[in-house]
Amino acid sequence: MKKIFIINGGQKFGHSGGLFNETIANATATFFNQQEGFEIRTTNINEPYDAKAEVEKYTWADVIIYHTPIWWFQLPYALKQYIDVVFSEGYQTGIYESDGRSSSNPAINYGTGGMLHGKKYMVTSTWNAPKEAFTLPNEFFMQTSVDEGVLFGFHRMNAFTGMTPLPSLHFYDVLKNTDMERDLKQYQTHLEEIFVKEEAEC
Repeated sequence: MKKIFIINGGQKFGHSGGLFNETIANATATFFNQQEGFEIRTTNINEPYDAKAEVEKYTWADVIIYHTPIWWFQLPYALKQYIDVVFSEGYQTGIYESDGRSSSNPAINYGTGGMLHGKKYMVTSTWNAPKEAFTLPNEFFMQTSVDEGVLFGFHRMNAFTGMTPLPSLHFYDVLKNTDMERDLKQYQTHLEEIFVKEEAEC
């Protein structure tokens, strides 16, 4: 039984109701509930949570799936707060033991003290920006991908815990050009390629 922990980081604030990420997170839960051999746990960062219980979800899971919007080129503050609180609670209790260095040679091995080795994570993100803002010359993100640019620190954060990444999926232009049916179909295919075909080939 593969254990999946789904985090809905679609914060409700101002004009954002978090509906797109909530829909994607619900689609994730539905997908795994319809497959054999998967067990899921979930967290919605808009709801109260207990830090110790959240650490236990990380240590329980084989795969952590994050769903997040990007606000002003960062994670929304409630998801960042969730990570700060939960990862701090996870110090020497399941998420990380240290920064990996020793006092005898502090210049090397930074970022090797994670306790989640063998686990994987996946992230989806939602953007007002169109995909072309990342891919075309002279456009805003200077041909730098989401994973190599805005989410670089997010990926290193997960690497610090010892986890390794699964392929990401990013949804673009969700304010001016939303097509939920198209995006859900794309996401379904993404999940099938990672989790169904991978399991069949093992």
